[in-house]
Amino acid sequence: MICEGQTEAEFVRTCLEPHLREHGLAVHPSLLKTRPGKQGGGAVSVERVAQHIRFEYHHFDCITTLLDLYGFGRAAGRDKQALEAAILEATTRQIPDLREDRVVPHVQRYEFETLLFSDIEAFEWVQNGWSDETRAKLQAIRDQYETPEDINDSPLTAPSKRIMAVFSGGQYGKVAHGPLIAEAIGMDRMRAECPGFNAWVTRLEQWGRR
Repeated sequence: MICEGQTEAEFVRTCLEPHLREHGLAVHPSLLKTRPGKQGGGAVSVERVAQHIRFEYHHFDCITTLLDLYGFGRAAGRDKQALEAAILEATTRQIPDLREDRVVPHVQRYEFETLLFSDIEAFEWVQNGWSDETRAKLQAIRDQYETPEDINDSPLTAPSKRIMAVFSGGQYGKVAHGPLIAEAIGMDRMRAECPGFNAWVTRLEQWGRR
């Protein structure tokens, strides 16, 4: 599972891997090289994702990705479906004998932190910043949107930016708190609240039934 950064990789270890293990899958997170010589962070591009898939392709039975739509530096107005299709197309150019049933690109709309809005109460794990005021602010954000995956208006209002604005004293740490909150919420609740995430996990579960 090719991950954009340490937060996503830890989420794989604590939430996705235990869940998918029950479906007969052993999952290994692999940090994407977003810049030459660098792993994680920075602007993600279709070309770099395809290159990383090529690097890992012959080492694993199946490959998927956990990338933020917000993180693509050159999205050029493409939505998650268009970016996923572009990744698969670019990977096919990189691997002429590619078996498409072995590769499932996934771009999370709009980023990993959107999943955390599935249950506001789980933010209590940000112990130094949790209060009735922060609960109300987070709930007000969630109430504006049909699903957590709709939370975004611009790169300045992405889910992680909203969370850090609520916990304005720096109490919230992406790597320290994000996976912990997700684990507290649980896969069932995140899947029920986030249809795009649920569709991806369902597809991965099918790999284990083959």
